[in-house]
Amino acid sequence: MDKPKVVITRRIPDEALEIVRKHAEAYLWDSEEQPIPREVLLQEIRDAAGILANVSDRIDKAIFEGAPRLRVVSTMAVGYDNIDTAEATNRKIPVGHTPGVLTETTADLTFALLMATARRIVEAADFLRDGKWKSWAPMLLTGPDVYGATIGIIGMGRIGEAVAKRAAGFGMKILYHNRTRRHEIEERLNAQYRSLENLLRESDFVVLLAPSTPETYRMMGRKEFDMMKPSAIFINTSRGQNVDERALYEALKDNKIWAAGIDVFEHEPAPPDHPLLSLPNITALPHIGSASIATRTAMAVLAAKNLAAGLAGEKLLFCANPIVYND
Repeated sequence: MDKPKVVITRRIPDEALEIVRKHAEAYLWDSEEQPIPREVLLQEIRDAAGILANVSDRIDKAIFEGAPRLRVVSTMAVGYDNIDTAEATNRKIPVGHTPGVLTETTADLTFALLMATARRIVEAADFLRDGKWKSWAPMLLTGPDVYGATIGIIGMGRIGEAVAKRAAGFGMKILYHNRTRRHEIEERLNAQYRSLENLLRESDFVVLLAPSTPETYRMMGRKEFDMMKPSAIFINTSRGQNVDERALYEALKDNKIWAAGIDVFEHEPAPPDHPLLSLPNITALPHIGSASIATRTAMAVLAAKNLAAGLAGEKLLFCANPIVYND
């Protein structure tokens, strides 16, 4: 019996590729950095039963319409806002994603970005490399303390909780805002629930970890940045769509907040002439929140297992639209 065809939109670790090839004939866009061209994707999915995608792929209605044999879409990511899940659900196509496996790695990066922004690590490294270091000076490249400061976490999911644990180790006062209160975290980590407005006003570090939904679209805008302390630092490792980038630019340029550290942009990849990248008080990274070898491999393996389950007509290990299994 012939194996079904699947399309893999980017080179993945061999462990994951072997899983896929046990169950399917795979078309692989064999590039580490360049996304699959739209026209190639549309060509290859015409007879495909599955797609293994990632955050840079737009899996929209045109893709579903162009793939009449499609049985499953699996993405190597926690978020799936790049996939039209409503269209997938209408067609009874399950969408797999990879929560859980990247929690600790993303929390590590989030806290590293927080510390690097506060202590001006990237700026200091460039200062040294550019030959600007002439002597020690009392206030040279100084920044705010992390230890003992107040952190406000917006979105107390798995990653938010993991960041809170790291903050507790630095003696930070932990505030959080979430759709629902997490009483167990309040007790375990001595975290305190706040309204969004009070969190913004009280926090020295505001860390955005909310999912990307219609409700969170540009939830951080001019009004929200105006509520923050002039000495506060804003960190975003969630999704770029959750922030009004123009408002963030103006808040930083006008010194309404002290600095920002971001790992995500509304449109990725961000061009080198992006306005935010022109500012001295921002630390910006190219969406590397989960970029450890072990975590990215685990994500790919889980995505491959989701794909294999969908091809076999079995329930996915992690499904973004489980309603497809309802009779």
